[in-house]
Amino acid sequence: MSRWPIGYRAVQHATDGSRGFAREPRNCAGVPGPSPCQDRTMGETIVLPAQTSRRAELEADGWVVIARSFGAQLDSARIDRQRLQALVAKAEGSVRELADADVESVLRLDAMTAEDYPGSAATQHTPLDRRAATPSASRRAFGAFGPDGDLVAMTFVDVEGTKAETQFTVVHRAWRGQGLGIAVKAASVLTLAAEGVTQFRTGGSADNLAILRANDAVGYIQDEEWVTLGRNVR
Repeated sequence: MSRWPIGYRAVQHATDGSRGFAREPRNCAGVPGPSPCQDRTMGETIVLPAQTSRRAELEADGWVVIARSFGAQLDSARIDRQRLQALVAKAEGSVRELADADVESVLRLDAMTAEDYPGSAATQHTPLDRRAATPSASRRAFGAFGPDGDLVAMTFVDVEGTKAETQFTVVHRAWRGQGLGIAVKAASVLTLAAEGVTQFRTGGSADNLAILRANDAVGYIQDEEWVTLGRNVR
């Protein structure tokens, strides 16, 4: 699995509140290569750690903050399994792990929510193709289904050994605000922790209140803050 620091590639996300759930940027820990957590220019924007000294230099040169993103972690020792089970149980609809047979439903929900992702360069969403929509041993997916059997929420997680990293979480617009984003994230943590995963990473747009609430409910602790800078055009 390719690992990038937050903001180093386009991300995937939609929101669970008024704007839905959105993709979560990747953690910089364990990134191969030199200086993986340094800032990176993405077109006319630059994504860099919020506390880096270079930020002040860039802002003095006319760059301004146009978006903020974050990273968060949950270690298996801190998982409250009883709480997570309750979050899954009280969600509207049924929650389960997704499989190959769900690919069409995944693609349909992804297409319906493609424009719902908040943030800027660090939290953009790349629409799924069939390959990306297909779960595998290293790319797990969990979904919530409405009474009619339609997929209305999903989260995709990359798994590498004992580490898991959420790629995106999204909820159908008509189903937001009902705890489904929280439920699918909780289900992913419960399942993967039972299989031996000990470290969970997630992230997203700092303006995405729904994903912030979901992460807090599941037990993630925020440990990274990134800013996206753009040219101040006057």
